[in-house]
Amino acid sequence: MTAPTATADINTDTNTGSTRLTRRLRAILAVVLVADVLDLMDSTITNIAAPSIVSEIGGGESLIKWLGASYALAMGVLLVVGGRLGDRYGKRRLFLTGVAGFTVASLVCGLAVDLAMLIVGRLVQGGFGALLIPQGFGILIATFSRAQLPRAFMVFGPVIGGSAVLGPIFAGFLIDADLGGLSWRPMFLINIVLGAAGLVAAVAVLPPDGPTSEVTIDGLGSGLLGASMLGLMYGLIEGSTSGWTAQPILSLVAGAVLLAGFGLRQRLATSPLILPSLLANRGFTSGLVLGLAFFAAVNGLGYVLSLFFQTALGLGPSAAALGLAPMMVGIIGASLVCRPLMEKLGRWLVVAGLSVTLAGAVGLWATVLAKGTSAGVWAVAPSLLVLGIGMGACFSSIYDVAIGDIAQEEAGSASGALSAVQQLAAAIGSAVVTSIYFSQSAHRGAGHAMTVSVAVVGGIALLCLALVWLLPKSAPAEQLGEH
Repeated sequence: MTAPTATADINTDTNTGSTRLTRRLRAILAVVLVADVLDLMDSTITNIAAPSIVSEIGGGESLIKWLGASYALAMGVLLVVGGRLGDRYGKRRLFLTGVAGFTVASLVCGLAVDLAMLIVGRLVQGGFGALLIPQGFGILIATFSRAQLPRAFMVFGPVIGGSAVLGPIFAGFLIDADLGGLSWRPMFLINIVLGAAGLVAAVAVLPPDGPTSEVTIDGLGSGLLGASMLGLMYGLIEGSTSGWTAQPILSLVAGAVLLAGFGLRQRLATSPLILPSLLANRGFTSGLVLGLAFFAAVNGLGYVLSLFFQTALGLGPSAAALGLAPMMVGIIGASLVCRPLMEKLGRWLVVAGLSVTLAGAVGLWATVLAKGTSAGVWAVAPSLLVLGIGMGACFSSIYDVAIGDIAQEEAGSASGALSAVQQLAAAIGSAVVTSIYFSQSAHRGAGHAMTVSVAVVGGIALLCLALVWLLPKSAPAEQLGEH
C-alpha cells in the first residue's frame, strides 16, 4: 500500500495548477540535484588534483591526460543510450543503479595504487554517471506538474553554478588539508558518504515506476561508438606521450575504421542512436561540429591552466583553484544573463560569445607572453574573467541554436547526441590541448607552452566564428520555453 500513497502525495497539486512543492517533491528534487552535483564535481576535480596524483602514484603525462579524458569519454559514449535505457527498464531502477555504481567506482578511485586502477575507476565512474544523469530529469518531468516544473528547474542554475565554482576550490583545499595523510584520495572517498546517503534517500523518496516504452537499444551501434572513441583516444594520448610507434598509429586507424562503421550503422539500423535525418540537416551538423571544436578547446584550456598554475607558477591545489575562479564566475554569470536573450538574439548570441572568448584568449596570450612564468594569478584574472563570459554565452546558446530547424520528433535524438558530443569534446580537448602544452614545455619552457596552447584555443574560436553562419538563425520557441 506504500506505493499508491507516495504517488498520491507527489501528485496532490498536479491537477490544480498550483506551483507549491510538497515535502516529498522537495525531497525528490534534492536527490536529483545531489546526483547532478556529484557528476559535475567529479568531472572537474581532476583538473586541480592531477599534479598531486601523479606525484604520488606516478604515471606522468599519460595519467594527467587520461584523468579527465577517461571520465568524459565513458560519459559521452553512454549518454547516447542512457535516457533510452531508463525508458526501457524504468528510470528509478536506472537511477539507483547509477548512484550505486558511481559510489563503488569512487571507492576504486580513492584506493587506486597505480595508473591502471585509477583510469579504470574513472571510466566506470563516467559510465554509471551516464546512466544516472538522464534519469533525474525524466523523474522530475514524470512527478512534477507543468506548473511546478519551472520552479523546480529554477533551482538548478544556482546549485549547478555554485558547484562549478566551489567544487574545484573545495577539492583544492581538501588536497592541501592532507586529511590523515591521504592527500588527494578524500576527493573521491567523500563520494562514498554522499553516494550512500543519496542512495538511501533515493530508495525512500523516488516514486515507483516501470518501463515507459519498448524502445530498442542499438547495442551494436553503441559498441562501435565506444570502441571507436577509445581507439582514437588511446592512439592520441599514447602517441603524443610515448612516441608515434606502430601501436598508437594502429589504434588511431582502428578507431577511424570503427567510427566509419558507426556512421554506416546509423544509416542501416532500425532504431539508430542518431537519426540519419539529423545528420542530413546542415544546421544541426554544423552545430555538432562547432560545439565539438569549441568545447574541446575551452575544456582543454581549463585543464592546462591548472597545470600551468601548479607546475610552472608553483601554486598549491587550493591556490590554483582560486586562480581559476574568475573564469568560472564569468561562465556562470554569462549563462544566467544570456539565457533570456536567446529569443531576441539567436545566432548573434553565439557570435558575441565566440568574439568575447577570442578577446579573452588574446588578452591571456599577451599577458603570459609578456610575463612568462612570473605572471601571477592576479595578472591573468581579467583575461580569465573575459574568457569565462564568452564561454558562458556560448554554453547557453550553441546547442539551442543548433536545433533551431529540426522536427519535433527529432528532438530526443538531437538532445542526446549534443549532450554526448559535449562530453566527448571534453575528453578530446583535455587530451589534445594538454599534449600541445607538454610537447612545447619540454622544448621551450612552460611560459612558451602556455602561449602556444592559448593561441590554439584562440585559433579554434576564430574557426568557429567562420562556422557559426551555417547555424539556424534562432532556437525553436519550444526550446526557449522549456529552459
